Amino acid sequence: MYKAYLLLALTTLFWAGNSIAGKWAVGHASPMVLVSVRWMTLLVLLYVFKRDQIAADWVVIRPRLAYLLMLGVLGFTVFSAALYYALVFTTAINSSILQGSMPLFVFAASFVLFSSRISQAQALGFACSFIGVIVIAVRGELGNLISLNINFGDALMFVAVLGYGIYTAALRNKPKMHWTSLMFILCLGATLSSLPLLAFEAAQGKFIFPDMQGWAVITYIVIFPSLIGQVFYIRAVELIGGNRAGLFINLLPVWGALLAVTLIGEEFHLYHAIALAMILSGIGFAEYGGRNRRPQ
Repeated sequence: MYKAYLLLALTTLFWAGNSIAGKWAVGHASPMVLVSVRWMTLLVLLYVFKRDQIAADWVVIRPRLAYLLMLGVLGFTVFSAALYYALVFTTAINSSILQGSMPLFVFAASFVLFSSRISQAQALGFACSFIGVIVIAVRGELGNLISLNINFGDALMFVAVLGYGIYTAALRNKPKMHWTSLMFILCLGATLSSLPLLAFEAAQGKFIFPDMQGWAVITYIVIFPSLIGQVFYIRAVELIGGNRAGLFINLLPVWGALLAVTLIGEEFHLYHAIALAMILSGIGFAEYGGRNRRPQ
């Protein structure tokens, strides 16, 4: 059990570090370069080391190929592109705290897409967390909400979290296969969809070829959040189950805020604390409501 807790703590630390890395990449590698190289590198690594497993699962993948590729576009390309572009305009603290609302958007997407039943506590939890998201977006100032003065980067993070929520909910309809085969086909969808966006970025004159710092960021993103983080998370799920492991995503905004303050010197404001408390409280309400709905 304690091994699973350690794996999950490290996983969320690595994932929180993704926002710090994306912030460090600003001016050193353009967002679509990060997205394209990230998923293309992982695609190649998975094929080189797991091609026999992928080939064995191809009979399952082929009938659902289009669906799985679209999941890769939504969960990997849309999320990553929105995240890295958001970090050009907003802080790593904002980005991390907004990512903490992911479980609630997964819950909302499941309700919309699959008519999952909800309790009053779950509805209250979603409302509480959503208000926390709004607090971040308007930087704690009611006047910004009235005038719709919302930071563009925070708006992009909302798109990122919404897209990942839909992607995660839609995964329930994936065919049964080994996790490496699933990662490969998702990375394939991400790579194919990121290349036209990379070309568009270059056509707009915003392409930045990575310098030394850019390549260091890419190396971290590929090794830790993308590869080791996924392996640790999957092993932890095997040890304690998906429901309990999923709760540890709540650590992501905590790690993110700590890393942003200590590593890049961002300021932690009162509205950050309020938003973080509301988002985590909302998730707590939703989890409590979900447990009460389960058969005894």
